[in-house]
Amino acid sequence: MRGLTALLTTAMAFSMMQLFLIGALGPRLVDALGLSGTVLGLTTTVGFGTAAVLSPVGGRIVDRVGPRRALMALLAMAAVALGLIGAAPGPAVLLAAVALGGLPQALANPATNKAILAAVPTPRRGAVTGAKQSGVQLGAFAAGLPLATAAGFLGWRVAVWVAAGAALLAALWAARALPADRPPKGGAAPAASTGRGGPVSWLAAFSLFLGAGIASVNTYLALFGARGLGMGPGPAGALVAVLGVAGIVGRVGWSRAATPGRAPWFPGLLAAGAVGAAVLLAVAVRVEPLVWVAAVAVGVFAVSGNAVSMVLVMQRSAPGRAGQDSALVAAGFFAGFAVGPPLFGLLAEHGRYGQGWLLVAAEFAVAGAVALVWALRDRRTGTGAAA
Repeated sequence: MRGLTALLTTAMAFSMMQLFLIGALGPRLVDALGLSGTVLGLTTTVGFGTAAVLSPVGGRIVDRVGPRRALMALLAMAAVALGLIGAAPGPAVLLAAVALGGLPQALANPATNKAILAAVPTPRRGAVTGAKQSGVQLGAFAAGLPLATAAGFLGWRVAVWVAAGAALLAALWAARALPADRPPKGGAAPAASTGRGGPVSWLAAFSLFLGAGIASVNTYLALFGARGLGMGPGPAGALVAVLGVAGIVGRVGWSRAATPGRAPWFPGLLAAGAVGAAVLLAVAVRVEPLVWVAAVAVGVFAVSGNAVSMVLVMQRSAPGRAGQDSALVAAGFFAGFAVGPPLFGLLAEHGRYGQGWLLVAAEFAVAGAVALVWALRDRRTGTGAAA
């Protein structure tokens, strides 16, 4: 079980590694490739826009071909995308590489959730889900500390190529460690869990606004530290690493606690904490040390919301629908990631970071309102008690 958890955590880390690296290496990329702040935000839009469009298809593919093949493809494509980023001579190739990186993002949640449902006993699924979702933040930590540090000594291109090589090794690990997939089943897929009591459409809407805020933090936190607060590239990249560590702890802890009776209330609670974190970032414009507290709070609250969403999906999905339901919720999350950074970038371009963080707070507040409305409806219909 530990080996499976470690592999799924690794797959989640590499599914978004390219975007965390771009965020952590943002100050170096801006200088080396002549990127503007708006173009830096556009990298996130392209990557997650691709992931949002492909996620519904990716979910159906995973439900048919199985998690082993999907995870091997995910890791191989992540390696290719990272290799292209390291070789990018300018913005055009960088954006193309990031678009390719949207493919592993589209496969990540459906494939890992299907693997959990196939191999993990029900009482342990919440803990394993939290652990594997923390892989995304493990990727943020790796990008923000060891790889950003390596970039200072070896150059940013070599640091990205090291990550590409590690993704290839992980693909070989998946090929050897996972059991063969079952033959694809014929017939129509069960209906999605999107009815009045179903959570998928509500969680997708929640994830849209949550993702918009998180993506802005991921993309611009290091640049805010460097340009807005006068930090060096190392400490600015460390902000991303701190956020990553806090996200790991938060995702594991909240997912363990997300029992069927309590889980519907967690998204709203986490969104409320995320609003406070974004306000702290706005205050950090004048009180610099608060940026570290805010980075921790974003990880504990905002980043954890996505993990709890995936726990809810697995608790409520109809048999055979876990991949597609996971993909639909992930599509909302990725759409938010595509929309958020360009809006923030318009403000960052003029150094108006305080207003940008207040925009993020508003996005988190809308996510919380959506989550609260669904939780109240869920309690009234009694769906949660039956789950």
